Order: sequence, then structure tokens, then C-alpha cells
Amino acid sequence: MPAHNEAAYLESAVREVRDGLRARGYDLEVIVVENGSTDETLPIARHIAEGTPDVRVSSRPVADYGASLRDGMMAANGELLVTFDVDYYDLAFADDAIRLLTGAAPTPAIVVGSKRAPGARDERPWPRRLVTTVFSALLRLLFSLSVSDTHGMKAMRRAAVAPIVAQCRFRSDLFDTELVIRSERAGVGVTELPVHAQERRPSRTPIWRRVPRSVAGMLVLRLALWRGARHPRPTSS
Repeated sequence: MPAHNEAAYLESAVREVRDGLRARGYDLEVIVVENGSTDETLPIARHIAEGTPDVRVSSRPVADYGASLRDGMMAANGELLVTFDVDYYDLAFADDAIRLLTGAAPTPAIVVGSKRAPGARDERPWPRRLVTTVFSALLRLLFSLSVSDTHGMKAMRRAAVAPIVAQCRFRSDLFDTELVIRSERAGVGVTELPVHAQERRPSRTPIWRRVPRSVAGMLVLRLALWRGARHPRPTSS
């Protein structure tokens, strides 16, 4: 769970996720990765962890959502990983995704919680829905991706995705997108589930910054993957 300037929401989010999954019978740990906060996020996270043995906290000096996701995934010990944001989590998604990951073979390596899949309900304000619509269109156009979303909630089998996480070059907003694209191209299995998206707090980034940044980032990622396909790195023997 990445956390940047989430002092007002972090404790309730962590406790709801932790207690809700515990009540379902899961053996789990919650990893909070604080990154570059200027408020009381880090002290609050440490206070939660002091009184809750299955909550761990790490900290990064600079705000970076993707790097925080990566740190948490690499630090996890469990067989299954679920990524939640402080303002975007759904325990029902975790239930359904875990059933897919542990069901009859062939099982996927990644289950994406899609705000654009048939059956999804996106009740966020229209600017956030617009960003997701643009992003989904770019995924189809630039990468021929089979899933309609890459940001937000995901569940994964750690053993399958760990080598791909190590290959990912991008951080910030593009890390999880690169992870999903590389996973699908590696043939490890990516599927999606429709989700109900609601806003728990206002968006931190204005729409006029999100859309251009998303478009530019996707173009850079497309170029990087194309170059990587043409000039693959040699493997060590």
C-alpha cells in the first residue's frame, strides 16, 4: 500500500483492509510504503505497525508511486500479492481475485481490477473517469493489451511476477502498466475483473496535468519496449 501525504486516511484504510481480510481467514501482512510525505503519514504508519504485528512499514525519501509499489512487492513474503491504494481498495475484489489465482489450472499470474471492464461501475468524478478512458484507449492502441486497465487494484502470484518486476525500468505512474504489459508478453497469464470504483478522497493531481502526463508516459514506454524487443539484453550464462 503506497502512502504519500495520507495522514488523514491511512489509519482507517490499513485497519479496514487488515481487519477485513483477517476476518475472512487470510494469513496476511500489510506492507505500507511511505514515500516522500511532508505530513504525519510516516509517524502514523509506524504507530500502526507498533501495535499490529502483521503491519510493516518502509519509507522512501522521494515521492514515487511506482517505486513504492515495486518496493512493497519485492519485500513481500506471501505467495500471493494484492496491491491496494489508500484511497482505492475493495475486499470483495481480493476475494474474487484470490479465487482465480488459486483455482483450477490454468491460473493467471495477474488479476487486474478494471474500472473499464464490462460490468464495472465507476462512480468517481468525471475528470478521473476521463483519465481512465484515455489511458484504456492508449493501452489498446499502443500495446494491443487484452485487459482494459492497469492502474489500481491487482492481485498476483509472487513467484510468477517477481522476475518480471525485476525487468521493469519505469517507476512513477508507469510501473504497474509496464508490469502488466511485460507479463502479458511473457505469457504468464493476465486477466481482469470488473470493479466498483468510488472516490474516498479528492484526486491529488489536476486533470490538466494527468492526461498529458499519461499520454507522454505511454509513448515513452512504447518506444522503450520496442527498442528492447529489437535489442534484447544478453542473458548471463
